[in-house]
Amino acid sequence: MTDDTAADGGEELVDAGESGDAAPDDERPAAGDEAVTTDDDRDGGADTEAEAETDTDTEAEAETDTDTQADADAGGETAGSVPGPDVGADVPGVDADVPDDVAKYDRFQKMERAEYDRVNEFLRDRTYVTAREWAIARLCADFRTETGVEMTKIGENLPRLVPFMTDTYTPQAVNQARAAFEEKVRKAGATFLYGAMSGFFTAEDLDDVMYESTEVAKFLLEVEGADLAVEEELAAEDKISSVMRDVREASAEVRGEEVKCPECGHVHES
Repeated sequence: MTDDTAADGGEELVDAGESGDAAPDDERPAAGDEAVTTDDDRDGGADTEAEAETDTDTEAEAETDTDTQADADAGGETAGSVPGPDVGADVPGVDADVPDDVAKYDRFQKMERAEYDRVNEFLRDRTYVTAREWAIARLCADFRTETGVEMTKIGENLPRLVPFMTDTYTPQAVNQARAAFEEKVRKAGATFLYGAMSGFFTAEDLDDVMYESTEVAKFLLEVEGADLAVEEELAAEDKISSVMRDVREASAEVRGEEVKCPECGHVHES
């Protein structure tokens, strides 16, 4: 990506790893804090050594009994993920019945170490959709069959399909996220087209808007694993610019603000 609009914060999505910190110096034993043994300590040490070993064995047995009781109280279960909104169930610990298409799915592999909040913040700063809506909309497009979208499969395997999603979803929750995505796209499209047709923007302004929008869209596609060649990107940008010029000219004719001469093509103000 070369544009600042999509590049700012983009690296945080793909590379979200964090390095650990070393222990503070004040937690480490100082060189002068070593124990000093006196003659009196040596005289009494032999008498108490056997008792100390006996006490140590007793404490070790007590700790073992405590750990065993804690495991029994917990029922041998590990803590699951914290339930989020519209969650159908916690992520299963071990599941051998993973469909082949789910196991092979690697659309979001570039975001393997990204966190949901960081992805969501990136999208909300540049689009109207959330990370949940974006991921599920992408999955609904990829797991569509002749009979419809496999919403149950998507919801049950959501954490496996999308690294930054930590909970499974019910089919109803998957459908709600997809519907929210589609509604926001329609509203954003209507808003943009009205701005393009209303005359609020010059042709240069529209080119800038389209360029920024295209850069963000291309970045998301690249995150999803799409391999866009430079020639393809330039050709797509030229087509989009050409279409937007046609939209602006057509909308100006509808508004009656400009009249184009059919003979020479010169545009006159009305």
